[in-house]
Amino acid sequence: MSLLQVENLCIDFVTTFGKVRAVDNFNIRIEHGTFHGIIGESGAGKSLAVLAIMGLVRENSVISADHLSLEGQDLLTMNETSRRKLVYQAMSIIFQEPTNSLNPCFNIAYQMNETLNAHGHRTSKQRKTRIFELLNDVGLVNIKSILKSYPHQLTQGILQRIMIATALACDPLLLIADEPTTSLDLSEQVQIMDLLTRLIERRNMSLILISHDFKLLADKTDHLTVMYCGQIIEAGPTKEIINSPRHPYTYALLASVPDSWVVEHKAPVPTLKGSTPSLYHLPVGCYLGPRCPIASAKCVQRPLLDRTSNHHVRCHFPIDNDALTHNVVVASHE
Repeated sequence: MSLLQVENLCIDFVTTFGKVRAVDNFNIRIEHGTFHGIIGESGAGKSLAVLAIMGLVRENSVISADHLSLEGQDLLTMNETSRRKLVYQAMSIIFQEPTNSLNPCFNIAYQMNETLNAHGHRTSKQRKTRIFELLNDVGLVNIKSILKSYPHQLTQGILQRIMIATALACDPLLLIADEPTTSLDLSEQVQIMDLLTRLIERRNMSLILISHDFKLLADKTDHLTVMYCGQIIEAGPTKEIINSPRHPYTYALLASVPDSWVVEHKAPVPTLKGSTPSLYHLPVGCYLGPRCPIASAKCVQRPLLDRTSNHHVRCHFPIDNDALTHNVVVASHE
């Protein structure tokens, strides 16, 4: 039984210009103890998809799915109270900007006490013991001083460790890390990701890691989902996608990573032409079509996600890496 299974999740927002589809037929299956990565440009729908699963999207959204289950229980047929209880106990999320997640008007002790009280630690003694245990687990020292402090008095690294500790308070089965190192310097990024990995492995949790960093996802995940304009355009084993990308967009993303550049000094950075279209004015057929160097007339027909193998791809002309030529995929930015 999968820990989390999502089939054809769609998210529409009701705006003054009509309905806008922000996530289109999102699929994901998370097994116990696995690490899953999601990558894509800003606005691709990465964070929105997982927020919808947790029930944290805005009120003007319309959410539908063919299947949505957590620990084998159908979230679509549950009442709001039962769903919230199950989701908030089994899943937890770490956001990319800790200062936006913590209330500047209250000290750390007050905010962590609130969280633990919501998760069943009713007595002050229970909460105090658990808080010290959690903060010690994430490598913090001078805990008494930290608990008396307000968010603005602490560094980003300390705040992110506090957010990790808070996320672990309910002993979740699935931890979602939404770009958890974006606001940190390089040394802190490495420390935080190593800490997260150790904690997750020690507690036998599963992980969804949302990031823009292919290298990070290659090191930390075993399954990868690539998104573009609210759609999954490629998904499969991380190593297979990175070593043999089949979608032109994935190939272009990987080609833009500095470590993979094979261009002369000061030559243009390899990239796709044009820019990501607005969700209000998406192209007909394949959303990448106007930017894709291998597009043809067939691309005005909307491609479906081919899920006949472990390596899924949404493209009429998936790349054959064994027969790859220099003419495929990447165009220089002019």
